[in-house]
Amino acid sequence: MDTADSPRTTPAPPPAAAIGPAAPPMPAASLRLLRAAGFVSNFDRFCITPMLLLIGSRLGVPLTTVMLAASGYFLAYGLMQPVWGLASDRLGRVRVMRISLTGAAVAALCSVIAPGATVLIVARVAAGAFFAASIAASITYVGDTVPAAVRQRPLSELMTAFALGTAVATVVAGALAHYISWRLVFALPGLIAAYLVVALRRLPEPPRAAPGALLAPFKVVLSSRWQWYVMAVAMLEGAVLLGFLTYIAPALEAQGASATLAGAVSALYGVGSMAAAQMVKRLVGRWTPVRLIVVGGAQMAVAFGFAAASRSVPALVGCALLLGGGWSFMHSTIQSWATTLAPAARATGVAMFGVALYVGSALASAFAAGPAEHHAYRGMFLTAAVLTVPLTVAAAVGRARYRS
Repeated sequence: MDTADSPRTTPAPPPAAAIGPAAPPMPAASLRLLRAAGFVSNFDRFCITPMLLLIGSRLGVPLTTVMLAASGYFLAYGLMQPVWGLASDRLGRVRVMRISLTGAAVAALCSVIAPGATVLIVARVAAGAFFAASIAASITYVGDTVPAAVRQRPLSELMTAFALGTAVATVVAGALAHYISWRLVFALPGLIAAYLVVALRRLPEPPRAAPGALLAPFKVVLSSRWQWYVMAVAMLEGAVLLGFLTYIAPALEAQGASATLAGAVSALYGVGSMAAAQMVKRLVGRWTPVRLIVVGGAQMAVAFGFAAASRSVPALVGCALLLGGGWSFMHSTIQSWATTLAPAARATGVAMFGVALYVGSALASAFAAGPAEHHAYRGMFLTAAVLTVPLTVAAAVGRARYRS
């Protein structure tokens, strides 16, 4: 997230209240680089989804084995969040992004040349560990440089880029895997990551407080009861949305659809998210955070209801679009909330939020692999619809009671 190569410590940034809502917006060039970093992270994370069955057939392994590459990726992505957050608070945002993207490029290459399932799983886990820094770092960068009162607007811009990465990944992955090779799909994020290692040198490092004891940020973050509450909400959100989202493409392929069609339908999640993100940008300040959360939760519940009722193309198209809308309305609101909880250790706080989100995702996707293997998609999606209710209630009630 930062680009300074000097270890020199700069003064701590003034509080958002002192900056005021009239502070100049983030430079467009900086926002573009942050969006690119988030884009490639989501591209890499979601590109395997429409290729699960195809990779399994090419490598001669069952779906449950290939799912280890996806669930292992999510788990590593989540567990590495505090490591990168701590490094970011000590070394700088951009420097950590460049280091992590270097490792991600190497892991992507290893994914390309993997001779079998074991090497592929290890390479994907490593890729998840390295790509884990990009999204949290870009969000923290916005938290460092944009006042809280208007922070959700650039965060919505980031969410749009993240959604675009998801959409492009699922479309491109399905088509390339079907017509050329699934190995080429893993090469694309590796090349983009290598480019960003160089390009991020142009991103200015935001001021940050002098680092104290190594584990001091964790003490600051974990002493907040609201941090724990938001992490619990994030874990449930990751399980409900990201964990079950992984199975839209396999559910469609189980009905006889091609990997290309399954990828295209899954990509509509990104389309729905991008469209909804533009709405959220206009609604910030006009709607309360609670209202945004409830509208997002309602979209998610209806989405999974469609998928539980039918695994036809129209039903899953509606499911993907509504899940994208629900993500933009609910997640961007909860994410903005998370950036306010521990300003003195913001990167670590955002990282712990990410831990909860992606661990929840990994657990849910692993739990659902068994039913998916037996094509028990109706019960799986019905479970997700039911879990959306406590998720929405917990997020809305907590946000209504929170006072910064």
